[in-house]
Amino acid sequence: MASSVLSSAAVATVSRATPAQASMVAPFSGLKSAAAFPVTRKANNDISSLPSNGGRVQCMQVWPPLGKKKFETLSYLPPLSPESLAKEVDYLLRMGWIPCLEFELEHGFVYRENNRSPGYYDGRYWTMWKLPMFGCTDSSQVLAELEEAKKAYPNAFIRIIGFDNKRQVQCIRFIPICFKMCVGFECVLFFFFQLSNFLYQ
Repeated sequence: MASSVLSSAAVATVSRATPAQASMVAPFSGLKSAAAFPVTRKANNDISSLPSNGGRVQCMQVWPPLGKKKFETLSYLPPLSPESLAKEVDYLLRMGWIPCLEFELEHGFVYRENNRSPGYYDGRYWTMWKLPMFGCTDSSQVLAELEEAKKAYPNAFIRIIGFDNKRQVQCIRFIPICFKMCVGFECVLFFFFQLSNFLYQ
């Protein structure tokens, strides 16, 4: 008796569904038979139907990693003039960030010596040149410190950092440096400018 009452209540609940609810959910039609799926695959020996990237093959080029190291984000930019470099430092100051210089004597590029974790970070620090330039208001002050650091360490990688003291993060970082890199018997003079402007604005 109780089972017949329960089943009639369930039917009554379903019959009271609005037309919008009824169209949203499809009725369960059961599992499909395994016989509908093919057991073996047909061998397709026609390679003309294989996917291809077409014309992109001709315009793609692999970057040779030997002797042409890149330095973090956007290190492929052309050399900056002193005026352009001053504009980058002016931007750093205009955003209210504190300029700071750092240098590295051996490896300015990312390498894996002590770190085995995935990702971009290589787990090392650059040496700070003096103290952060608190109260700096002019790009010429930063560029004068850059020249002084270049005189003290002519073969070092030197980078300028913009530190946001409110967010406690580096918001800009670039490497304005001229150095010699020897590859085999050929010694080429490189001028790298690397800019990594993080999305903390």
